[in-house]
Amino acid sequence: MTNSDRAKLVNRPYIRWLVWGGAISLTATISATLGATLALMSPLSSFIIPDNPLFGGKDKSLSQSFPYNIARPVNILVMGIDRVPDVPKSSPEIFSGRSDTILLLRLDPKEKSVTLLSIPRDTQIEIPGIGIDKINDANVKGGATQAAKVVSQTLNNIQIDRYVRITTDAFRELVDLVGGVEVFVPEPMEYTDITQKLHIDLNQGWQTLNGDQAEQFARFRNNNKGDIGRVQRQQILLKALRQRLTSSAVLPRLPQAIRVMQQYIDTNLTLEEILAIVSFSLNLQPDDLKMVLLPGRFSTPKEFIASYWIVDKEGKNRIVQDHFQKKPDFPSANTHPSPKQLRIAIQNATDNPEIANRISQYLTQKEFHNIYIVKDWPDRLSETEIIVQQGDLKAATSLKKILGIGKIEPSSIGELKSDLTIRIGEDWLNRDIPTSQN
Repeated sequence: MTNSDRAKLVNRPYIRWLVWGGAISLTATISATLGATLALMSPLSSFIIPDNPLFGGKDKSLSQSFPYNIARPVNILVMGIDRVPDVPKSSPEIFSGRSDTILLLRLDPKEKSVTLLSIPRDTQIEIPGIGIDKINDANVKGGATQAAKVVSQTLNNIQIDRYVRITTDAFRELVDLVGGVEVFVPEPMEYTDITQKLHIDLNQGWQTLNGDQAEQFARFRNNNKGDIGRVQRQQILLKALRQRLTSSAVLPRLPQAIRVMQQYIDTNLTLEEILAIVSFSLNLQPDDLKMVLLPGRFSTPKEFIASYWIVDKEGKNRIVQDHFQKKPDFPSANTHPSPKQLRIAIQNATDNPEIANRISQYLTQKEFHNIYIVKDWPDRLSETEIIVQQGDLKAATSLKKILGIGKIEPSSIGELKSDLTIRIGEDWLNRDIPTSQN
């Protein structure tokens, strides 16, 4: 394809819908979606099928204007690759570094849903033929193939269909190209990452971050949350980027984004497969996206010399079973405990200092006994959120019915040790919370 042909391609009206759709369904991989449209053609894969031309016509929907559809659930491994010192951007070696970000994306046409599993880069795994290591080193030791194999083994041997590798520079430049992203910085962030030559200096509060600042926000780790705090902020950034990319004001900049992003992407997705993903995504709603963190805990200094994220096997089995439709690798009677058995954190995001205690007492009267109050959230929320910290959507739905209020937030941005986090909004202030059991 010549440069002239590419220019014609990105100027066609439907390419804007392609990117808009990709922004909904691929959230974390939007830059990959942009760049991979220029990938070399290869034989059609087994997970896409041609759209039936009999369903065409003047009244066909936008999704039917694309020639391919997803025929079955698809799992795509997405890795954000650290900078490799002294390697020029034009070299394939830029994709040989450690994976700073590891995401497993599942697109399910039957359920019409998208699940994004965040895998902490410090997750302890075993690399075949090498031994115990951190999962972010798998790409260094054996490239995308080795990384996919290790992730599959870690997650009960689920099938991984495709991979996308994105360099750190891609995210930073994409944020600049779309005019920045708006996020809430929950605390002052000041830290110097010598190995990555990155100085972090961000003030608390709502800000529109440019590419450099967005990278600072994502990489900050000088607090007690360590690598998991980075995962949480990555999820926040990805939601903000999705919002920005779906804005009509950004659409005119997308052709330039496509041209710039191609040098930062390595993927085995074909053009046909991307079109199938876009066709699928055009029928999705924002609530169809779920973000999940691989459950686990930090290792202690007495366990290992290195610091690891130790996978919680029961939590992993629940995630794999609920979100990836794969049977657990061992039976567990506690895969879905009652919501009343779960650890529920209560976090005040209002100006009323007593509201958290009142809700805690109310839930105790409802026979919830594993409740604790955490430090107030520094931003004020108008609507209460039930944050699904450990990916248990069924438990969150049950809790919402008991509370009678709250928006379910399917992401892992709450209190780390909780199963569910109730972030109290202003909508609670006018409610009459009983002080005795009904």
